Amino acid sequence: MKIAIGCDHVAVELKNDVIQHLKKRDFEVIDCGTYTEERTNYPEFAHKVCEKIQNNEVKYGVLICGTGIGMSIAANKHSGIRAVACSDTFSAKASKQHNDSNVLCFGARVVGKELAFDIVDSFLNAEYQGGRHQIRIDMLNELDI
Repeated sequence: MKIAIGCDHVAVELKNDVIQHLKKRDFEVIDCGTYTEERTNYPEFAHKVCEKIQNNEVKYGVLICGTGIGMSIAANKHSGIRAVACSDTFSAKASKQHNDSNVLCFGARVVGKELAFDIVDSFLNAEYQGGRHQIRIDMLNELDI
């Protein structure tokens, strides 16, 4: 499976660690930047990752900034994107099971490396449950304009 990942200047080191973690799990990773700690603007990288999903190049994205909140807001501006900012494994898992989330966001200033790995694993290992949740997903899809 292919996954797109992006970050701003605050999260370059954690993004690189997550990429290595994903590669060890045999995921193909598309690194959408940024690549240095030179100041950047997170919406640019959220857009790059979300475009990969919208163009069916990847199924899921991971976005990392200082808190995960800015990336989540930027990602959710894109049609068909259901991004969630998570700082714990339960929320990451539940967001996929109940909300069919396709972009996971978290903060390099909020979670450490090992917790980031656990959050990513919880998200990717979870499966959308459909059923009663599909009604809400359909309602969300109708809000895309």
